[in-house]
Amino acid sequence: MWQSYDPALVREELRVLAEHGLTITRSFFYWPHFMPEPDRIDEGCAERYGDFLEAHVEAGMTTIPTLLVGHMSGENWDPVWRRGRDLYGDVWMVARQAWFAEQMARRFAGHPAVTGWLVSNEMPIYGERERSIRETVTSWASLVVQGLRAGGASQPISIGDGAWGIEVTWGIEVTGNDNGFSVRDLGALVDFLGPHVYRMENDLVRQHYGAAFICELTGFLGKPVVLEEFGVSSGFVSDENAAHYYRQVLHNTLLAGATGWIGWNNTDFDLIDQDPYRHHPFELHFGLTTTDGRPKPQLEEMARFARVLADIDVLGCEREPADAALIVPSYLEGAFPFTEAEDRSYLFTTLRQAYIAAKEADLPVGLTRERDGIAEDCRLYLLPSAKQLTAPSWHLLERLASGGAVVYASYSHGTHGSQRGPWYAHLNAMFGVEHQLRYGMVDPIEDDRVQLTFERGFGTIAEGTTLAFPVAGTEHS
Repeated sequence: MWQSYDPALVREELRVLAEHGLTITRSFFYWPHFMPEPDRIDEGCAERYGDFLEAHVEAGMTTIPTLLVGHMSGENWDPVWRRGRDLYGDVWMVARQAWFAEQMARRFAGHPAVTGWLVSNEMPIYGERERSIRETVTSWASLVVQGLRAGGASQPISIGDGAWGIEVTWGIEVTGNDNGFSVRDLGALVDFLGPHVYRMENDLVRQHYGAAFICELTGFLGKPVVLEEFGVSSGFVSDENAAHYYRQVLHNTLLAGATGWIGWNNTDFDLIDQDPYRHHPFELHFGLTTTDGRPKPQLEEMARFARVLADIDVLGCEREPADAALIVPSYLEGAFPFTEAEDRSYLFTTLRQAYIAAKEADLPVGLTRERDGIAEDCRLYLLPSAKQLTAPSWHLLERLASGGAVVYASYSHGTHGSQRGPWYAHLNAMFGVEHQLRYGMVDPIEDDRVQLTFERGFGTIAEGTTLAFPVAGTEHS
């Protein structure tokens, strides 16, 4: 990368993207090549990157340089001089990263093709730590951002971490553990937030709404949300279904508040003998074009979407405020002692399903975070089916219901055996029942399906209608 650079090929690839309505790329400073020594920039790589920027100007496009690229596509790479030093906590190592940021900004911040900056590419993976210290990670990010600004970067900056903090999700899988990359803390340092979404689901509707839900969760700070990375490998999906996926993600995330979209990636590769493609061969086929430059259906969907954005004058559009609120319990952020990581991953799952159910009902819904104070101006409040909500919030919801709002609450024990039971003592009054629970015991549903028959009409559901649901859960719920 940057040591075998073909200016003509780059220009041809950018031409194809521009012809399909794309206006921006992400570009990577492959760190081991750009910074071969702790106090030296490879001027050959920098010169070739400068030509890359000129090619963007010629194509009428811009790019977002990405600084600390030590991870991509299933492999990590270090500069030879790192020698195992902690990327976040070693003062000398952090200073080298901030110096690199300053040097790159001094060279390129004034170029018209540079439209923003990313500190890293998926740094939680490159850092190789399941759990890093939140304050240390935030301090590291702050110093590298300061390096960019000191070098003259005036463009918008973000971290490039994928918004994989505990407030949203963590990595491709939801673990519930805090990896140190707090969206809340890092959001104070940046100008936009950039989710990376590759989750695989077991339901088509969840798959198509997954990225939209992540964008909604990420938008709580009021910063612009750019879907910074998404895509599919042609090894995993047919051309037709890849196009369907792109179309669903693009339009659903637009409605979820996203203001920018960057697909991964521009083209397929023929680098079968080069790592990481040698050992992760599906990574060869994420491109919007084939190895011979032929546009894939995914790129055609990007082109159609670009036309839609132009037709609706998207820069003049605003989201209508919703009067239905989906409550995000503060437990998702791990704010309390002696709670389980599994509770947080379960909360994510139930929140997502509640969001999708609202979408299926064509119900405009906004997210309100308990930690920031539940919005009190809504007509409908939806609670995820979980046991965790603080006592003051339960009492607030009772007050809102008494004042005329509708509160929809359902209940689940969760998925583990710790403190298994209702955490809210007024459950009987809220539901209008007298529960018969026994301490420490679960009353399992032994049938394979649950049937509900309506004895009188309920909204659009007619009297006598029967709804059937498959039974799910664990030994604890």
